[in-house]
Amino acid sequence: MFKRILCATDGSKRSTHAVKTAAAVAKGTGAALVLLHVSPAYSTPYYPDGVMIDWPSEKDYKRDCKAETEKLFEREGQVARKAGVDVETLHVFGDSPAESILNSTKKSKADLIVMASHGRKGFEALLLGSETQKVLARATTPVMVVR
Repeated sequence: MFKRILCATDGSKRSTHAVKTAAAVAKGTGAALVLLHVSPAYSTPYYPDGVMIDWPSEKDYKRDCKAETEKLFEREGQVARKAGVDVETLHVFGDSPAESILNSTKKSKADLIVMASHGRKGFEALLLGSETQKVLARATTPVMVVR
């Protein structure tokens, strides 16, 4: 049925639950599991003249993001490996997590996206938006939302 499953994770409890679900589906279908983490793209803040701030270089920022993502992949990978599934990892930088997830789905040739919903409702959902909602609205690949 599915050959490659992409599971987006941010390290939250809900996304760890999504990884468990994705691993179970991968195990049941014999699919490969690709864990994806999207780090915010590097940007420097704008400060008016006379304001001093020590901002990391792009090189340092990316190094630190990669180190934290490796820790995340180690934790989440253990969850998937306990289910008996081999795991591939993909780390990308982007301004829009939803856009990065959709692009990574194509790049990894995934035929299923699994991701968590944080369950925001009402004004909070309106104010913060939902990356899951954005993926659902634009995906041409099936999406499994885990709550």
